[in-house]
Amino acid sequence: MEPQIIYKDENIVAVNKPAGLLVHPGPTTDPEEKTLVDWVAQNFPETKTVGDEPQIRPGIIHRLDRDTSGILIIARNQESFEFLKQQFKDRKIQKTYTALCAGKIKNKTEIIDIPIGRSKKTPTKRLASLKARGKLRDAITEYKVKKEFLPGPDGQDYTLLEAYPKTGRTHQIRVHLKAIGLPIICDKLYTKKPLCPFGLDRHFLHASALELKLPAYRTGRPDGGKIKLEADLTDDLKNVLENLEK
Repeated sequence: MEPQIIYKDENIVAVNKPAGLLVHPGPTTDPEEKTLVDWVAQNFPETKTVGDEPQIRPGIIHRLDRDTSGILIIARNQESFEFLKQQFKDRKIQKTYTALCAGKIKNKTEIIDIPIGRSKKTPTKRLASLKARGKLRDAITEYKVKKEFLPGPDGQDYTLLEAYPKTGRTHQIRVHLKAIGLPIICDKLYTKKPLCPFGLDRHFLHASALELKLPAYRTGRPDGGKIKLEADLTDDLKNVLENLEK
């Protein structure tokens, strides 16, 4: 289970991370488990000194949940790391996710502006409500419905959409879509009885694209040059959509 390189230059590497691959180890991670940073260190050893905590997250600027697939960027030098980190902080990087949800919704486009905090009962979960524990943090997600299956071949309503998170809170898209009554299918953390059609065994959420500026000092262009990176849907997600089209 290795990531697929979709773009690389002297400053960054962009990969399509498979579902099931942890980005970096945490306190409870099995020490024998291979993570994305193991692959990065092996294939791009120059990253071992890059980042805020290179001994834990070499070159890692942002992250995806274990079971979320899609595009992830790794910095190959400290200058690029700082440059891209600032773009994320300033919300200048446009992120696009593809999600398949259970149910239907009236508004085909909407901006979800609901603060997110930790769940009082389950610290690993997040809640988009005032019932969350501790300090709530602002969270904004825009979405656009791409296609509806009303109903699908199994009699269940499905909504395929693109989500554009403007902030980067933990589980933000999953929490926001659940909050408006449109839970992502097969989300076992945020759905009591998750719907997992056509053999799917993880939530249908994929980081499809990122638009960002490249470091100007490397490209020789005044603006650094803009680039849009895209990652194809993984086979398990394609299989679900193919079955819905039947």
